[in-house]
Amino acid sequence: MKNLVITAWLAIWLTQLAAQNVAPKDENVLRIMCYNVHNFVGMDGQRNYQRIADVINSVAPDVVAIQEADSTTRRSAGVYTLKEVAERTDMFAVYAPAIEYQGGKYGVGILSKTPPVAVKQYALPGREERRTLLVAEFEKYIVACTHFSLNGDDRLASVSIINNAAKGVSKPFFLAGDMNCEPDSPPQTAILQTFTVISDVKQNTFPVVNPDQCIDYIYQYRNGQDCAVLKSQTVNEQIASDHLPLYVDVRLSAY
Repeated sequence: MKNLVITAWLAIWLTQLAAQNVAPKDENVLRIMCYNVHNFVGMDGQRNYQRIADVINSVAPDVVAIQEADSTTRRSAGVYTLKEVAERTDMFAVYAPAIEYQGGKYGVGILSKTPPVAVKQYALPGREERRTLLVAEFEKYIVACTHFSLNGDDRLASVSIINNAAKGVSKPFFLAGDMNCEPDSPPQTAILQTFTVISDVKQNTFPVVNPDQCIDYIYQYRNGQDCAVLKSQTVNEQIASDHLPLYVDVRLSAY
């Protein structure tokens, strides 16, 4: 019976993936993807790195902000999970652990088609578990990834740390992550004082079946760098993770 259930989930997932019909990216456009991968465990309870890689490959992003990824923990059988997906997507991986967990670490990461020229990590508050901000600088832009706390005060406190990380940068600076709060929440009000949300907040991202919450976002820091948003879309993939992935296409003045 268990095998039949898994087979049924697989058939549904393959149908969904084939139906994504993600538009090809135009030339001279940067595609940024954000994906809470639920530690690569799908709604069928199976850990499957290739399945997440297939979703990413279907979008063909330049950069992916990944949340909820183990590194060499017991529950992941000692696997460096981000590397597993990087190899399957032909991307470079940088990892930022937030906490130590089961003999390894747990945190966020960034996958990219080209290697970053510099990487920084900043500690963020989280009273249920510590959080982190990963900042990867590329030749013409910067992408940061985070996963906010479940606690509202900690989310608010995180905003000022992110602002300090972005302050003074001259390149286009993008932030992507699972922010654990909806568009009308105080943390969103705070972050929108300095950032512009460039993903579509009318497209809900959680849960994957009948989503009724927008808690995953992509932003641009307002530092005078022009950015034309050409496309913003969630990917209706309901099995690989418990969050819907999303992506934006942007054209930079210097890209």
